[in-house]
Formats: sequence, structure tokens, C-alpha cells
Amino acid sequence: MTPPEIRGISSMATRQVLADLVAGFAQQSGTQAAIESAGGVDAAKRVAAGEAFDVVILASDAIDKLLAAGHLLPGSKVDWVHSGVAVAVPAGAPLPDITSEDAVREAVLAARSISYSTGPSGVALAQLFERWGIAGEIASRMVQAPPGVPVGSLVAKGEVALGFQQLSELLHVQGIAVVGPLPPAIQITTTFSAGIGAQSQQVDAARALLTYLASPAAAAAKRKQGMEPA
Repeated sequence: MTPPEIRGISSMATRQVLADLVAGFAQQSGTQAAIESAGGVDAAKRVAAGEAFDVVILASDAIDKLLAAGHLLPGSKVDWVHSGVAVAVPAGAPLPDITSEDAVREAVLAARSISYSTGPSGVALAQLFERWGIAGEIASRMVQAPPGVPVGSLVAKGEVALGFQQLSELLHVQGIAVVGPLPPAIQITTTFSAGIGAQSQQVDAARALLTYLASPAAAAAKRKQGMEPA
């Protein structure tokens, strides 16, 4: 008898790597998993509102909040991947210097428009601009991508000149050039974690999937998508 399918939800940043890993898990275990990708803020709201999922895969702090509120099984949290932020411009545009903190600051000040996400990396980026003392100066040029809308798509359409988002979300976007990752001094790293839904009827299968996501067997797929194993 075929085991029932695992149902999960994740944020957009991990969509591609999860597609690869879910396929690997099915091959290894015979268990299929359907992981829906949504904007991280919206995904967390849906879980908090009581929608049932076997696995929930979001930024670590979002998983912590859902655990604290009783929406995930206690003790089920697994950290499985680290994801860093990169910079993109429209294809064909000059590539700004982003090799140092000062260079990134100058690139931001020179850009006619700048875009960032609603996720944790976007929050951290806004804090960085505050720390640099330029938040007020660039406020009118800042474009926050709506939840679930990739920053890269706004860059590709020419709606923004400089986009900041996790490298994994920029790698596969047509019409943009990825300048590179933020330099180490200001790199913004998001740890993605997973937990088992409090209403899951397939706890053992869900736990097996989370173990696989965090295993050495998953490392190559993570690096291929611009991420690092946690």
C-alpha cells in the first residue's frame, strides 16, 4: 500500500531546493511530499490560523513563534539550511562594485531605485540602511516587493535598478544579472528551519523528511541553489 502524501508549506526562498530534495526523499523512502511555496509571512499566517500541514518550512524565527504558539509539535524543529543575500541588476546594466561595505553603500546611494523583500532578509537590510544613516535619504526610492513576488522579477522588468534578495531566489530569474553576494562584513544570513504540524497524522513520515533535509545527502542540492547546509 502506498504511504499517504506528506503535505507541507514553505517560503519562496527554499522552493527550488525543496523541489530537488523532495524528489530525492521520494526516491529513497517511497514517500511523496507536496510542499506548497508561498510568501513566508503569508505561510506563517496560514499555519497560525489553523490550516493543517504535516511539515512547515520557514525562517528559524518564524518556526520558533509557531512552536511557542502550539502550532507545531514540541521538539520537532530542525535547522537545515543557511541562505545569504545577493545583489542583482537588470541584464545589460553596468555592474556596481559591491566588494566592500562602503562600496555597497555607494551603490545604494547611486541607484535610482532599490528593492528588497518582506522576509527576514528585507528587515535586516532596512536595519542596515538605518545604521548607515541613509534610510531617510533613500526612502522615496525604496520598493518593497509584495509577499510572494520575487525581487528579481521587479529587477527583470526594469521597475527597480538594484535588487537585494537571497541568492537562491535570484539564481533562476531571466532578465537579470546577479552581481554577487553581499560582502562578509554585511552579509545577511537566514537560517531556514522545519517543524512538524501539531495536527499532522503522519508524524513519523514527516520526521523522516526533516531528517533527510538536514542530512549530508542533501548538501549538494543546497549548494547548487546557492545555500549552505545548516
